Amino acid sequence: MKHIAKNTLFILFISLSSGLLGHAYAQDDSAKIDKNQAAQKAQQQVQGRVLKVDQSKNKYRVKVLQKSGRVVNVDVDKRSGRVVKSGKKDD
Repeated sequence: MKHIAKNTLFILFISLSSGLLGHAYAQDDSAKIDKNQAAQKAQQQVQGRVLKVDQSKNKYRVKVLQKSGRVVNVDVDKRSGRVVKSGKKDD
């Protein structure tokens, strides 16, 4: 009987632990922005058409083609969505 109670407590503990960890990871993911949101933020910063969105560990790099024909690179922080840096590139 004690063996069954120990197993039950162990299974309950594992179930609760994994549920709490899963919840913490879900909250972490919701704090990050996705590629589409990064593209929108870049478009707000520099007017133009989004050509490409690349991602690294901490940021998205969005290439935007302006009406003037210039290509602009805009870096968007993945966590905050803040535009970190924008630079012009002559093509």
